[in-house]
Amino acid sequence: MILKSPYRTLESQQTVIMGVMNLTLDSFYSGSRIFSVQEAVDKAGIMIDEGAEIIELGAMSTRPGSKEISPEAEMTRIMPTLSAIRQSFPEIFISVDTYRAAIAIQAVKSGADIINDISGGKFDEKMFDVIAELNVPYVLMHTGGKPEIMQDNPVYSNVVEEITSFFSENIKKLQKKNIQQIILDPGFGFGKTIEHNYRLLAVLSDFCDLGFPLMVGISRKSMIHKVLDLTPETALNGTTVLNTIALLNGTDILRVHDVKEAVQCRQLVNTYLNSNTGLTETDPSLKNSNA
Repeated sequence: MILKSPYRTLESQQTVIMGVMNLTLDSFYSGSRIFSVQEAVDKAGIMIDEGAEIIELGAMSTRPGSKEISPEAEMTRIMPTLSAIRQSFPEIFISVDTYRAAIAIQAVKSGADIINDISGGKFDEKMFDVIAELNVPYVLMHTGGKPEIMQDNPVYSNVVEEITSFFSENIKKLQKKNIQQIILDPGFGFGKTIEHNYRLLAVLSDFCDLGFPLMVGISRKSMIHKVLDLTPETALNGTTVLNTIALLNGTDILRVHDVKEAVQCRQLVNTYLNSNTGLTETDPSLKNSNA
């Protein structure tokens, strides 16, 4: 996978790890909340050292039931942190999580490389035109509605078919505007029941067939902690289990809160996938190896 912004190029032969930071006190997972610019810079450094290839910043909570903040508040929260991280880590890819075109413009001008739009262009009709002008990778995510109401009885006749149709229709719209760097995200937890989420996880490889990189963000979400009767704070083990499934089903970008564990997960999955080498117990390369 190759991603290019006006500033940098990210090229990887394996699944890319995106580390998430939330510049809001309203994020569903307390461990992702950042309280100051310096804390964000320090956290970004830790994530990069642990193996994150992308750092993502979000200034407005999009957890189920969350309320929209003003564009001015979103701008005030995100720009100082974005600028500080860009100055401290000039080579790292930075993604900004926003569905507002005006925020996207200022973010890219300040050094962001990717725009992650949870609405897939539905909340701001200017977004597709802005992405075409900015010429940056764009995450096209599916959601069942605005965060405040998206979990109010989400219903689909066929969740896989409806999301596939959403992707296909919007890929055409984006390509008409000469936007080719499209990343698809089924939107786990965004207007879906637990059953919908697990159905989508089971058929992730079908979305890969659309021909664009696939991003998955399931870290510590309710599809884990509600099934296990836990909290987001205690859902790391479950996150690793589902991240493993996502990797086995073809995920190109894994969006996570816990970078070190995700990198280890990726390493083990890659080792497993590359294990079909035809070695036998008599192969010399297996001698003196430890199980």
